[in-house]
Amino acid sequence: PKMGRASLKDSRLTLVLALATLIAAFGSSFQYGYNVAVVNSPAEFMQQFYNQTYYDRTGEFMDSFPLTLLWSLTVSMFPFGGFIGSLLVGPLVNKFGRKGALLFNNIFSIVPAILMGCSKVAKSFEMIIISRLLVGICAGLSSNVVPMYLGELAPKNLRGALGVVPQLFITVGILIAQIFGLRNLLANENGWPILLGLTGVPAALQLLLLPFFPESPRYLLIQKRDEEAAKEALKTLRGWDTVDMEVEEIRQEDEAEKAAGFISVLKLFRMRSLRWQLLSIIALMGGQQLSGVNAIYYYADQIYLSAGVNETQVQYVTAGTGAVNVVMTICAVFVVELLGRRLLLLLGFAVCFSACCVLTVALSLQDTISWMPYVSIVCVIAYVVGHAIGPSPIPALLITEIFLQSSRPAAFMVGGSVHWLSNFVVGLIFPFIQEGLGSYSFIVFAVICLLTTIYTFLVVPETKGKTFIEINQIFTKMNKVSEVHPEKEELKNLPPVSSEQ
Repeated sequence: PKMGRASLKDSRLTLVLALATLIAAFGSSFQYGYNVAVVNSPAEFMQQFYNQTYYDRTGEFMDSFPLTLLWSLTVSMFPFGGFIGSLLVGPLVNKFGRKGALLFNNIFSIVPAILMGCSKVAKSFEMIIISRLLVGICAGLSSNVVPMYLGELAPKNLRGALGVVPQLFITVGILIAQIFGLRNLLANENGWPILLGLTGVPAALQLLLLPFFPESPRYLLIQKRDEEAAKEALKTLRGWDTVDMEVEEIRQEDEAEKAAGFISVLKLFRMRSLRWQLLSIIALMGGQQLSGVNAIYYYADQIYLSAGVNETQVQYVTAGTGAVNVVMTICAVFVVELLGRRLLLLLGFAVCFSACCVLTVALSLQDTISWMPYVSIVCVIAYVVGHAIGPSPIPALLITEIFLQSSRPAAFMVGGSVHWLSNFVVGLIFPFIQEGLGSYSFIVFAVICLLTTIYTFLVVPETKGKTFIEINQIFTKMNKVSEVHPEKEELKNLPPVSSEQ
């Protein structure tokens, strides 16, 4: 057992674990980023196609209002699908397992990829709008299932680093969409259906490769009660045969769970013992999306244009911003185990807050002071950097860490729903806020960044390098649970494992 304990502490990144991480993240998370950004560049060509299609059917062109409405539907169907996908998470991961849910999810990518690729030939913009809903469902599932799967595969010393990988692939997806979306590549009259259809490629690869990798050992042991399979999965993942210690740790978590029973979303909201965990997830997921990251992305082009960037150059600046995002997220992967989750969140939201404040000033002064436009560009890049080191990657990682097995699927459903609804709201409302408030619209986002920073500072504990049980005990103190449920008293003294073993 000595050897087991030592090796557990410094679990290394095995090839199997690395490949499983890459395939899950490339096949699923990549899609999310790609589809967020893909309609940005070819927007005008797609709107022309909508108009032309309408003309071919009716003999007249669309007014600007219905066209704008159809377009904002095209954009916002994606987060709406994401919301639906989040609601499917719990049932799917409990029925098919984590890996199974990811494989099943590829349907929601391959089908719409084919539909979008054929939309122009078929002269149907309805196909695009339906496809956006379907790829949204795909993204909603993957943005919840991938962190759950990787968080459960990883040894505790790598959980943070692997938990940030999905976010890294989201940013890579955004960047690839921006690069393929350059005018001289695919964002042109003939190229855009291919640009939209490319999303099926990672899904097809995942469908071919993921079946060769292990299912989450926690799922196998706790839900499936299959200890042999769980041990085999762990041996494959860890690359050695002494996995008894880790099986033991999972079993302790299971014992703690049995006392709680399976937890539905409704039950989650009623439980005193999970109150601060739940509030933290809602605050962080809401803060992540309402802090304006998508507004910055959706409208980066306009900000650059109004900052006086040449119209032909804008697309390169946008792609440059995407590249900065990727580089910073790679930094987060390496730093998250070093500095911890809490510090990255505080730092990230604080940077975003400052960037929003300065951006507001810069936008309101840019007509009067000649160098202000450059300040705006610096603010956008600073904002992207801030969001990439904390607010973007950490919340999903924290859901995996601060909830135990029985409540984790429900927690991801809540976190996911908040994430996608906030995303949907920002996409729909921001254009109107922008019209109403003009350059002051980023004040709204600054306030949200500030509030989230304060919440994190006061409530969110550090989870770096702790087991799921230890993290749970921190929250047990915060929730002051033991006084309420004397019958749950035995949970306080975990982990002496109950006498059954």
